[in-house]
Amino acid sequence: MTTVPMPSAELTVGRQGHYAGAVSRLAAFAADVGAAWGIYTLSVVLLGYAAKLVTGHSFTLTNHRAAASLVLLIWELFYFTYQWAVSGKTLGMAVLGLQVVTRQGGPISTGHAAKRTLGLGLCLLLLGIPFLGIIFQRERRALDDFIAGTAVVYDWDARAARLRWLARTGGARHRRPREKEPGALPQPGPRPPPPQGDHAA
Repeated sequence: MTTVPMPSAELTVGRQGHYAGAVSRLAAFAADVGAAWGIYTLSVVLLGYAAKLVTGHSFTLTNHRAAASLVLLIWELFYFTYQWAVSGKTLGMAVLGLQVVTRQGGPISTGHAAKRTLGLGLCLLLLGIPFLGIIFQRERRALDDFIAGTAVVYDWDARAARLRWLARTGGARHRRPREKEPGALPQPGPRPPPPQGDHAA
């Protein structure tokens, strides 16, 4: 039987709580942009269908660029602020195993979330240059982190995953013997020891 080698603790537990790097944070942000844009687009389409059913006239928000831009801006602010305030992570960050915490490592508040969202917008207005702090700063903090007093760390449940893996592989090695199938012949038991004594049987 082939056994799967046990992963090292460095791969499963060692990175938990460490400051997140630029690649994982960029991937999480890209996932969030895609998710936010997808939800916005779907909502606009559903709103157009609903308006047509109620009024009988077609309505497309994208035909009103100023209103569409304002709605998109409000939606993006809500998308990031709400998720950070509730759980400290967005959808993209949850997928990549990232968590926003205070500089002391505690959970963030709604104020932290709002400041971080505004700081994120400022970073984008400055063409992303403030994001370089993620690469060169010791705590991997960009401008939005300095504004909000936050940091981003790895937060996947690696220790629990490792324990589940150990339980699964350990259970496979210590399975109970199969019960005797119906109709199977009984297996012969151990032979009794020879009789003790000086006389012959």
